[in-house]
Amino acid sequence: MVQLGLLHYIYIAMVITILVIMALKKDIVLPCIAGLFIMGVASSGSVLKGVQVIYNSLIAAGTEFWGIIVIISLVVAMSKALKDIGADELVMMPIKYMMVNQSIAFWGLGIVMTAISWAIWPSPAVALVGAIMLPAAIKAGLPAIWAAVAMNLFGHGIALSSDFFIQGAPAITAKAAGVDSSLNIMAASFPLWLTMSIVTTVTAFIMMKRDMKKVEITFVPESKEQNSLNTKRSLGTYIVAIATPVVFIVDMVLMYKYELKGGDATALVGGTAVLLMSVVAIIQHRFMGSLDKVTEYVKEGFLFGIKVFAPVVVIGAFFFLGGETTAKQILGPNASGFLMDIGAFLSNNVSLSKIPVVLVQALIGAITGLDGSGFSGLPLVGSLAQTFSTATGIGTANLAALGQITAVWVGGGTIIPWAVIPVAAICNVNPGELARKNLIPVLVGFAATVIIAIITI
Repeated sequence: MVQLGLLHYIYIAMVITILVIMALKKDIVLPCIAGLFIMGVASSGSVLKGVQVIYNSLIAAGTEFWGIIVIISLVVAMSKALKDIGADELVMMPIKYMMVNQSIAFWGLGIVMTAISWAIWPSPAVALVGAIMLPAAIKAGLPAIWAAVAMNLFGHGIALSSDFFIQGAPAITAKAAGVDSSLNIMAASFPLWLTMSIVTTVTAFIMMKRDMKKVEITFVPESKEQNSLNTKRSLGTYIVAIATPVVFIVDMVLMYKYELKGGDATALVGGTAVLLMSVVAIIQHRFMGSLDKVTEYVKEGFLFGIKVFAPVVVIGAFFFLGGETTAKQILGPNASGFLMDIGAFLSNNVSLSKIPVVLVQALIGAITGLDGSGFSGLPLVGSLAQTFSTATGIGTANLAALGQITAVWVGGGTIIPWAVIPVAAICNVNPGELARKNLIPVLVGFAATVIIAIITI
């Protein structure tokens, strides 16, 4: 049985402090640095070690985030190259005609994000959708923050929490819960997932429409000078505009054919972005001119990526203490995952009847997601589902599915700034603001899902 010690209570106090500061709409980098120092001193009994923990935690967090930083930076570099040659407008043109208003842009972005995320997972999907569809959605009058909400809720929420095609999440949950097949988890999760998906996105859409009524959007038509410039594009520009979406579609086909997912899929998208950027630079500036231009594009891309991710590395460093693997890297081999321990403690101290079990299973899933990794909590919610089922007779698959949904929606993630970074970066919005926009829809969705779980389980 897990027992909570001084370190656990310090961690809980710091998490509550950080959440309160977030609620006050203030930055939380300083509290996270303080939390790392306090945890380092408390775990080692040494101020010297506490100082070192700050640095070591940033290295560990930076390693975790590096892949995301690179893919976002490369896509931004490619986008700048496309804009430089004028191909970005041409790429958007067919999609722009479909996205005739904010509502269609919101749902269109979301549906496409869900489909691509099911196929290749949200991280590479963010890069693809962001490069091709995002500019058109913004042109249609959808504010960048609400475009980010749509991409986030549909990709990192709806698609990742179900994972119907790749089946990574249900496979992990099923194994931990002792369920024979991931198909059983998916079947059990479907009514809960559908409730969460519909309630959350409809709530977000209603909030968006309410916000839009407060802000008068003025569209500025292109001037004759701009139109005349648009008609003078070179043949190379048109070739690039056609080739860009075609190449990314080919990427998707290759991902499906060779079962590329996660990091492998992201690597394919990132490499494609680099090659497109290089080709565009050569077409626009000839070979000798492209030597300097490619360097400029790469610099601009990485300056953007580092600028966006710098505070998130610090924030993530503190919350990575919640997971056992990163906690050991930061605090030493004797450390445990504090969020996992807290979840297990709650499960051992709850009254075992239907309603409390459902509530605690949902809560534990959400708590384990606070480290920003939706999948790290799946083994715990799966094993707890098996334990609760044995004690109460509630279906194991149903409880496991509920825990999976709450863990992934939080940690996947939609409502914590350190987990929404990929979407925030590609949409160029503040991660904290994006998390706040997502918070009410997700909480309403959680409430509806828990109610359905209590009724149906």
